[in-house]
Amino acid sequence: MNRPVRLIAAAAAAASIVALGAGSTASAGTRHGGAAAKATAAARAARIALRDVTANPPAANQGARSRPTGPGRLSSADSTNWSGYADDSSGGNTYSRVSAKWTVPAITCPTKEQQLAAFWVGIDGYSSGTVEQDGTLAQCYGGTAFYYTWWEMYPTNSIQAVGTTVKPGDKITATVVKTGTSYALTVTDATTSGNNISTTQSCAAATCVDSSAEWIAEAPGGPRGEYPLPDFKKWTASAASATSGSTKGDIGSFPDDEITMVTSLTGGYALATPGVLNAAGTGFPVTWDNSY
Repeated sequence: MNRPVRLIAAAAAAASIVALGAGSTASAGTRHGGAAAKATAAARAARIALRDVTANPPAANQGARSRPTGPGRLSSADSTNWSGYADDSSGGNTYSRVSAKWTVPAITCPTKEQQLAAFWVGIDGYSSGTVEQDGTLAQCYGGTAFYYTWWEMYPTNSIQAVGTTVKPGDKITATVVKTGTSYALTVTDATTSGNNISTTQSCAAATCVDSSAEWIAEAPGGPRGEYPLPDFKKWTASAASATSGSTKGDIGSFPDDEITMVTSLTGGYALATPGVLNAAGTGFPVTWDNSY
């Protein structure tokens, strides 16, 4: 606001100044309110767009490429929607607990199409038709990035988005624990409040057979198949562990499979590639390669 040049007709000048100031404040408030309303509407629309999203078992072309024998053996497999590691049941193992930590990666959204990346731990799904899993979800919608915590449980098999204030850089711990026929699904966001998950779901022992434990970056599916995978650069799982019987160990303590996400095309190329396990067997990166 400029100072009046003259003191003549001070009252009139003051009245004019007050009126102008009020008008400017209202205009700024309107603009701010309009932007906030648009952001709220966009976030609501993005959340609605998740209603048909599912985190699925690995798609049909998943299959082992190699399976070395001996202790600590590692096999490799391809999938059109998973990348990461899974401990399997080839040694007769069943699993009652899986856990990991990670930092939420930032995604880029160069177009307005919906793209999705889910990062999670879980039991079942790799070699069975059920899933019991939780973690974080990154969504591109309308050219804007949104982040959530979520869980999913058979038989619904659809993502239940919970926390909506997740941000890149948030520190996450995700765990699934099976006791009897109950599954405790827990996600803790140690950085931003309002995103924690703690829910207990049930599944009959004959249905949810606990045949695998997983640490996965996924391209979730919908009515038209898998969604394009947004560029997340790199997701790194750490402090990963699983329990089979009375043994709690790292990923390599049990028969483990390294899974690469590839296109469904013949001779397909990589969409997301897992790195090697660290020396402790408790962590690994997954690197984004392509959206589709």
